[in-house]
Amino acid sequence: MFETLIRGATVVNAEGLSRSDVGIAAGKVMALIAPGEIAEAGTVIDASGRFLLPGLVDAHAHLRDPGLTHKEDFSSGTHAAALGGVTTVLDMPTDEPWTATPGQLADKMALAEGRIHVDVGLQAVVSRDLSLIPGLIDLAPVSFELFTADVPDAFLFATLDAVAEALKAFADADTLIGISPGDQSILAGSTARDRSGTIAAFLDSRPPLAEAGGIARALVAAASAGARVHVRQINSELGVETWSRLRGIADASVETTPQNLFFTAQDYETQGANLKASPPLRSRQDVDALRAALSEGLIDVVATDHAPHAPAEKAAAYAAFADIPGGMPGLQTLLPAMLKLVDEGLIVLPDLARMCASNPAKRFGLGRRKGRVAAGYDADLLILDPRLSSTIANADQVSRAGYTPFDGWTVEARLTNVLLRGREIVSEGKLIGTALGTIVTRES
Repeated sequence: MFETLIRGATVVNAEGLSRSDVGIAAGKVMALIAPGEIAEAGTVIDASGRFLLPGLVDAHAHLRDPGLTHKEDFSSGTHAAALGGVTTVLDMPTDEPWTATPGQLADKMALAEGRIHVDVGLQAVVSRDLSLIPGLIDLAPVSFELFTADVPDAFLFATLDAVAEALKAFADADTLIGISPGDQSILAGSTARDRSGTIAAFLDSRPPLAEAGGIARALVAAASAGARVHVRQINSELGVETWSRLRGIADASVETTPQNLFFTAQDYETQGANLKASPPLRSRQDVDALRAALSEGLIDVVATDHAPHAPAEKAAAYAAFADIPGGMPGLQTLLPAMLKLVDEGLIVLPDLARMCASNPAKRFGLGRRKGRVAAGYDADLLILDPRLSSTIANADQVSRAGYTPFDGWTVEARLTNVLLRGREIVSEGKLIGTALGTIVTRES
């Protein structure tokens, strides 16, 4: 007998669609059975005419806890995630303090327990003190993060030599290293040439050249060191072309974000500070190239880079556009933004499951329990009704940022239920129950 039985849904996995009823017990999917087959359960959910998707895995989010909790915290950020169908959040290490030592990682794990509404995996930062890496690996973070530009000196690996030497420390480790493809030399050079503080100056400081060079550097360094890397959000035509040509030389994956698939640099004129982030938005030609890459399967992961700030921080006056705090919320809108791409015909639902559930789970060491609707996997499930539409609205956002760049957009589906390890945590757009999330670690 199952604890819960979901009947009548069309199951969506990365491999395609199927008609199955889903039996759940002890927090797991226990069986996929033929539609209508006799089965007993304590609770039966009728999902006829609806889709059943795996809970989304957001591989790039900043929950701002500890130290920056006026912007977001574990509770508010995972509340937003739950409402958006993200049942596993992979949290970046750039809080206060940065998650750089085994003690800081252990403290952050303890801090999250009992306060998170979905499961959370933590990422650790690579500092210049490479002796810290073995102790961090022992705690099994889902990944490490290595920065090549625009960060404090203690975490900056600005040259190919520095990146390669850092990656050598991971050669025998079963882990993943995320790399943001910036270029400190271009950032410094452009700033020296243009101190106007304009939007144009900001764009010139982080051009497609920097992204493409950063991708190439990450891949050749990973190939040389025998490390596994994940290239963070790319968004330029030159970056896509560089990735396409070089991706086979290393064990590497790549991500982009929903905002990079919709907005261009021209949108700064209307949304300004609310869209300001790094990398900067690009031209329409760049967006079109990125969308083509997504459609062709060249993009492995779509993640949000959820990076909220307090409304007053975004609204304040700054001497330069580059000084505006960078980042925007995204956890609550990952699913609807991806469904917009489905509505447009750019992708189909199995693509959504692949890029936002299966691929990030597998790549970040959670692939035996997250990212699929299948026997033995955590029953992290989304019920989606295609007969109903939904509209994204600032007023509905629960992140402390208090807005979304997708305000007013409508998609032709509605998320009606979210289950976390078999227990319903969202019903009809409302969070229900207590904080049931746990810290998840990389599978050995």
